[in-house]
Amino acid sequence: MLRRLYDWVLHLAEHKYAPSALFGVSFAESSFFPLPPDLMLIPMVLAERLKAWRFALITTIGSVLGGVLGYYIGAALFETVGQPIVDFYGLSHKMDVFFENYKTYGALIVFVAGFTPIPYKVFTIASGVAGMSLPIFIGASLVSRGARFFIVAGLLYFFGETIRAFIEKYLGILTFVFAVILIAGFFAIKYLF
Repeated sequence: MLRRLYDWVLHLAEHKYAPSALFGVSFAESSFFPLPPDLMLIPMVLAERLKAWRFALITTIGSVLGGVLGYYIGAALFETVGQPIVDFYGLSHKMDVFFENYKTYGALIVFVAGFTPIPYKVFTIASGVAGMSLPIFIGASLVSRGARFFIVAGLLYFFGETIRAFIEKYLGILTFVFAVILIAGFFAIKYLF
């Protein structure tokens, strides 16, 4: 079943609307969607390595613009939209400590969150609630998200066939490891902040 899903995603990655879908997933992930855009970026680059940089740029722009929506949710819609998202991650009781850290390390927190598998949307919303400077937020997001997605695309571009063979050989194990990393990101938010 996993092999069929993998093949299906690779096939979708070659579809003419795949870049639009990549942008949409990247945008949504930064403000409310729970799955990272890497799930689309990786198979798209594997399917069309010559478009790796374009796909990384689409992912970065979508993610940063989605982050601005997350920022707006935190700044203007926290009670109605942001709070349920924060509650989903079990962080309501830690928001005071989180905001105290934001006053001192806001840009660094956004940068680290943008580069790691920790759910980025929590930090985009928190940036809006904390009133972080929007230009600083956008700058930190652009650098961290861009670095993350261009590194992924670059590795796939330069080592594509080797990585593709590795992924296809160890698909089950890699899926498990990715799931563990994703879950660890949720726990990191819950227990570190």
